[in-house]
Amino acid sequence: MSDCLFCKIIAGEIPSSKVYEDDLCYAFNDIAPQAPTHFLVIPKAHIGSVSEVNADNSAVVAHIFEVIAKLAKEQGMDSYRVVSNIGEQAGQSVFHLHFHVLSGRDMTWPPG
Repeated sequence: MSDCLFCKIIAGEIPSSKVYEDDLCYAFNDIAPQAPTHFLVIPKAHIGSVSEVNADNSAVVAHIFEVIAKLAKEQGMDSYRVVSNIGEQAGQSVFHLHFHVLSGRDMTWPPG
């Protein structure tokens, strides 16, 4: 999608601090971290949000969760939060499926 911020990051048009990359997904540090460790994992294929996950693209979501577990283990994270916001009212500001991975501080609920 030509106007999507995350598609532009994947294409290398916008710089990012890469954490991980493979054929299906890309992970990078959040530019406004909410915890000492805060990175995002996104599919390379444009999927708007969790609400667009279906039988044709759900394998990439399973792969992303495998990558999250791998990265958490590599970074010594034994406690962390994974968040995906769906829709504006829930706080989604980039409409490309993404998972925030946060660690390194106590996570309170409700957040904020």
